[in-house]
Amino acid sequence: MSIVMRKKVDPAVLELLYRYKQNRSGGLTIKSLCLSNGGIFPETHRPLLLQKLLKDGGVLSPILTRLMNFVFSRGLTPVFGPYTRPSESELWDMWAGIRNNDGNLVIDSLLQYINQRKKFRRRWVGALASVTIPIHFIYGLLDPVNPYPEFLELYRKMLPQSTVSILNDRISHYPQLEDPMGFLNAYMGFINSF
Repeated sequence: MSIVMRKKVDPAVLELLYRYKQNRSGGLTIKSLCLSNGGIFPETHRPLLLQKLLKDGGVLSPILTRLMNFVFSRGLTPVFGPYTRPSESELWDMWAGIRNNDGNLVIDSLLQYINQRKKFRRRWVGALASVTIPIHFIYGLLDPVNPYPEFLELYRKMLPQSTVSILNDRISHYPQLEDPMGFLNAYMGFINSF
C-alpha cells in the first residue's frame, strides 16, 4: 500500500507507521509514504487561533463550535496562498462537508491531533525517520502553519532520506487544492521513481 498523508490523518498514519515498524500492523505492507504540509513537528507547527482555542476543549469550545459558521471562511482563507484562495462557493462546500452529521460540533475533539503530536512526537517522528520505505514530501512554501524555512530545515534534518517537491512560490497550506496538477505531478514523479 502506498499512503498519501495529509493534515488530520497524520497521527493515524504515523501511528500505523510506528506499528508497521514494530511488526504490529496486522499484516499490512506499506510500500511508500507521501506527506504534504501536515504539522509533523510540534515545534514548528503554528496552529490557527481558532485551533488553539478549540484543541484543549475548554469552556469556550461548545460556544465556538456553534459559532464556527461565522468565522470559518475568515479563519481558513489566510492559510491559502494570496493567488490560490478558494471562492465563496468552494468555502461553502468545505463548510457543508464539515457540517455533515454535525461534524462542526466535534471539531474540538478532532483537533486533539495537535496535542497528540506533542505527546507522541518521539514515537511518531522516530518511526518516520527509521523506516526504509520511500518517503516524499510535497510542500507549499507560503504555508503559515508549517512556516518556511523552519519547517523544511527541520524536515530535511530529521528525514534526510526523504525526497522533497517544493511547489511554486504561490502555494501555501493546501497544495492539493491550490495546485492540483503540480501536486499530482510531484506525487507521480515520486511513485515512478522506485
